[in-house]
Amino acid sequence: MLWIPIDRVLDIPLNRQVYQQIREKILQGHLQAGEKLASTRKLSDELKVSRNVILEAYDQLLAEGFLIARRGSGTFVADGAFLTQPAKSFIFDNIDRQMAEENIINFRSGIPALHLFPRKTWVKIAQQLWHDSESTILGYGAPEGRIELRQTLAHYLLKTRGVECHPEQIIITSGATQAMTLISRLLLTSDDIAIMEDPITNDIQTIFKASGATIYPIPVDELGIKTNLLPDNLYPKFVFLTPSHQFPLGGTLPIQRRIQLIQYARRKHCFLLEDDYDSEFRYEGPPVSSLQGLDPELVLYIGSFSKILSPALRIGYIVLPTQLIEKCRQLKWFTDLHTPSLDQLTLARFIQDGYMERHITKMKKFYKSQRDLLIQCLQSTFSHKVKVFGYSTGMHLIAEFEHINFTQELLLKIKQFGVKVYPVEDHTIEKGKYNNRLIIGYGHLHKNEIEQGVTRLFQAINN
Repeated sequence: MLWIPIDRVLDIPLNRQVYQQIREKILQGHLQAGEKLASTRKLSDELKVSRNVILEAYDQLLAEGFLIARRGSGTFVADGAFLTQPAKSFIFDNIDRQMAEENIINFRSGIPALHLFPRKTWVKIAQQLWHDSESTILGYGAPEGRIELRQTLAHYLLKTRGVECHPEQIIITSGATQAMTLISRLLLTSDDIAIMEDPITNDIQTIFKASGATIYPIPVDELGIKTNLLPDNLYPKFVFLTPSHQFPLGGTLPIQRRIQLIQYARRKHCFLLEDDYDSEFRYEGPPVSSLQGLDPELVLYIGSFSKILSPALRIGYIVLPTQLIEKCRQLKWFTDLHTPSLDQLTLARFIQDGYMERHITKMKKFYKSQRDLLIQCLQSTFSHKVKVFGYSTGMHLIAEFEHINFTQELLLKIKQFGVKVYPVEDHTIEKGKYNNRLIIGYGHLHKNEIEQGVTRLFQAINN
């Protein structure tokens, strides 16, 4: 008798259950080549199911080559259907880790207040588009993105960031990560040199290192990249920087250094890569004008809506010098054809109707109150033993602790107290300069979490 348990509660058809279990027995060698199977009538009686269930299962197995039928003899297991199974190694670490971290206060940077995402407005716009749009929007789109969004962005970026571009210079991407990956493929080979701020986001370093290029670090200070250290003896493909809000240290690059960068790029015939990841949330005055506006043919400008709205949207963009447009479009085409069209159209309407500016105004007030509370908590809890800086813009700040070295052991201890923090050292190229500094994000946390998180951090450090 062929033992095949049937579960009528499962949302899987009975014929599929029979097929799957016989298939697995053959693949695992429990049913061997040449072995005869019970007739469809006999097996249906044994399993108490309709004969059609068994017929359909056998037909599927015959069609896939697991079984062979011999006229007048019956149905047999085919040769060559046994597959040696590798040792199973199930890894549940990620699931366990996520469950264990549910009660941890996570000071990760760059996460917006997702509970304040304007869902009703977004849904209303999306529903209108679904109802009013032609069926053609459901087809394939252009790799550079919907013209509606690119036109809207060109106007919006000029108005808010001083970015000077034609819609044809914009490529819509699936977030800033794809934008940087495209640029890496566009500009870098294994023999090239790329200059980068140090420190800078670890993931960005990884993207550009994947090309095989050499990364040449330039230190930053409280104003951003130290342009006096740009090497005269090298000819890089580009200089990567975050001039409006240096990540992670928070400096804003002054005009003198911006001009020095432009002059350097002209002299070296290289590009400047400007990552503008969260400068909309500037608390002392309006956002700083872009570097791109000083020389649009030298600067590639990268932006996204992950920090402004939601990472789940996966919409970013590159503003390109004209000479790079066509090649970048080709790369985008072979990467994913195009970014989802309906999301692009929804975003375009969201900006056109003024919802974006109203949302940014609202969020600036919210994030400023979050920032002020965090600074107050740090200073009242740690007193003169902490210095706070890099807080003029964005959703994180830097805390420098007196006589504290954030080793892996200390970070683990802090986590055991229910707090997760992020050392600046995680994002450095040349190690050992920022061992006593933490990046503390606050945009996504509730006020009681900020207060409790700082208290737990103090207890972990001083216990």
